[in-house]
Amino acid sequence: MAEVDEPSPAPPPPSLADLGLDLLHINQFQRAMALVMPFALVALYITLAHFRFWPLAVLTLMYLSFVTYGSISHDLVHRTLGLSRAWNDFFLSAIELLAFRSGHAYRLAHLHHHARFPHDDDIEGAAAKMSLIRTLAEGMIFQPKIMIWAAKRHHREHPIVLIEIILVLSWLCFCFAIARQTPIFAVYAVLMIMGSWIIPLITSYLPHNPDGRSALSQTRLFRGKVASLVAMEHLYHLEHHLYPAVPHHNWAKLARRLDPYFNEAGVKPVVLGF
Repeated sequence: MAEVDEPSPAPPPPSLADLGLDLLHINQFQRAMALVMPFALVALYITLAHFRFWPLAVLTLMYLSFVTYGSISHDLVHRTLGLSRAWNDFFLSAIELLAFRSGHAYRLAHLHHHARFPHDDDIEGAAAKMSLIRTLAEGMIFQPKIMIWAAKRHHREHPIVLIEIILVLSWLCFCFAIARQTPIFAVYAVLMIMGSWIIPLITSYLPHNPDGRSALSQTRLFRGKVASLVAMEHLYHLEHHLYPAVPHHNWAKLARRLDPYFNEAGVKPVVLGF
């Protein structure tokens, strides 16, 4: 992959006020769609699986896995959807539970990642220092690892993490307990858990460079229509690290406004396709 060719010193990034505070806001329709979509996708999967449209059912779960951890739950982690704290935490728990994950463990690990990458105690960003094979293996244990890590930490959300872990295990037991009556939920559980296996690859190994000397070189800049299409407008990892308060709906707009700055700072993008 192409890396960053940084001048010394690089100019500081513009403030959000300079870029436009409209980047912090989404409309009511966008907010409602973000909160309803995960539950609607689960209902769609159950319907498709019931009528044995398995290819479409599998694609539905692939999309569900993508839009939860990668964008909707991610926005809830950063509290960028404009919800009250109580409702934000409720939806974070509920939506991540759909994927057999602890939402508050995700929050603890992800915010720690923002604060600590590329230090060795960054559990979420650890895959950036691994080989590709090791990263793929890491995916199979990543969610249990995150939950155990969060459960061992002393913080005010500790009881919630423990409750979420119990709910994840109970949800799993339910899915397999009724397998004789219907395989729909057991298949759902297997596919959703397997869908989480690529998280270290997508969120750590590919976008990060632990040998970078600054924030501009520790996270890769991606551009290109092919990359944007494949990633469904979720390829703006550097932009997110610089401005974590911007919700995913506005990442593409943020990227366009930052392009002049990246050019000035000498940040060379990784262009996939064109």
